[in-house]
Amino acid sequence: MPFDPLQPYDDLPDLPPAADVESKTVLKVCIDARAALAELKSAGQRIPNQAVLINTIPLLEAQASSEIENIVTTSDALFRHAHREDGVEDAATREALRYRRALRVGIESLRARPLSTRIAEQVCTLIKGVDMTVRRVPGTALANHATSQVIYTPPVGESLLRQKLANWERFIHERTDFDPLVRMAVAHYQFEAIHPFTDGNGRTGRILNLLMLVEQGLLEQPVLYLSRYILRHRAEYYHSLLAVTTDGAWEPWVLYMLAAVAETSRWTTAKIAAVTQLQDAAAAFLRERAGRIYSRELVELLFVQPYCRIQNIVNAGIAKRQTASVYMQELVRIGMLQATKVGREKLFVHQNYLRLLTAEDHAVPSY
Repeated sequence: MPFDPLQPYDDLPDLPPAADVESKTVLKVCIDARAALAELKSAGQRIPNQAVLINTIPLLEAQASSEIENIVTTSDALFRHAHREDGVEDAATREALRYRRALRVGIESLRARPLSTRIAEQVCTLIKGVDMTVRRVPGTALANHATSQVIYTPPVGESLLRQKLANWERFIHERTDFDPLVRMAVAHYQFEAIHPFTDGNGRTGRILNLLMLVEQGLLEQPVLYLSRYILRHRAEYYHSLLAVTTDGAWEPWVLYMLAAVAETSRWTTAKIAAVTQLQDAAAAFLRERAGRIYSRELVELLFVQPYCRIQNIVNAGIAKRQTASVYMQELVRIGMLQATKVGREKLFVHQNYLRLLTAEDHAVPSY
C-alpha cells in the first residue's frame, strides 16, 4: 500500500531497517566522522575547567535547536539570562534555556539508567515546561510550514507507540553490530517517525542524539554543536527524514547525519582551540595590566560566566563582596570587561569571549 501522509503510519517498520544502512559509502564516511568526533573529545579533555565548555556550547546548541523549530532568540539574551529561567520575559529565550537544562538533566540521568523512553519523557517535559508523556489520543500531524499541507501522520495509540519505543530502545542498546554513529542516525529517524509526544519531538530527539554519543563513550560532555549544521541545512534535514518514510532512502539520511557529525566536530574543535588561545591571552593581559588581582581562578570564571556578577566571584570563593567589587571595577578599567545594567542588576560582560563564541570563524580577538 502506498504511503498516505493523511493516514497514521501505524505500519512503521521496526528496527533494524531492512535496507543496508552500512554500505561501503556509509562506512567510509563513518570513519571520517568518528575521527573528527575523537578529535573533539580529546580537545574537550584538554580544557582544565570543564565548566568553560559546559556553560557555553550547550547554550549555542539550545539556541540553534530551538531556531530549527522557529523559536528564535539571541545568543546575547541566552548568556545574559543563563543563570536563571524564572523571570525571563521573552518566551523564546525561556524555551531555549529549558532546552539547555533538559540536556544537563538528561546527562545526569544517564548515570542512573540507560537511554530510554523514560529519559525521553523527562527531557521533553523539561523542554516544554509541562508534563509530557507518550501520546494517548490521535490528532497529531506534521505539516509543511509554508503550505500547511500535512506531510506525515505518525502512529497513534499509546500501546503501539510504547511498543515502537521499546523496539527503539532495544536497537540502541542491543544492536552493537552497527557502528554507534550509524545507530544514532537510524535511532534519530525512528524517534522522529514515532513522534511520541504532542509537541517538542524535534528538540527532544536532538538532545537524545547527544545523550547517545555520551552514553556510547564517543563524547565525555555534550559539547557537540550538532544543531548548527542542521539549522544551516534544515530543508535537507526534513527532506531526508521524510524520504526514509516515503522511499526507504536510508543511505542519504545516514550520510547526512554523518556529515553533520564530522563538520560540526571539526568546527567545535576549532572553536575550543580558539577559546583556549583567548583564555591564555586573557591571563597574560590581566597579569600585565592588573597583576595584583590576577589569579587563574578569576580568569577561568570570566570564561565560565561571560555575563559575570559580583556574586559569582563571591560564590566561587575568589574574594569577599567588597573585594570582588574592586576586582570588577579594575577589569572594567583595563578594558577587559564592560559594565552594563539589566533592570536593577549590574552585569560585567566579557565581550571578547562572546564575540569569539558566536562568530562563524575562530579568529581570536585581542584585548
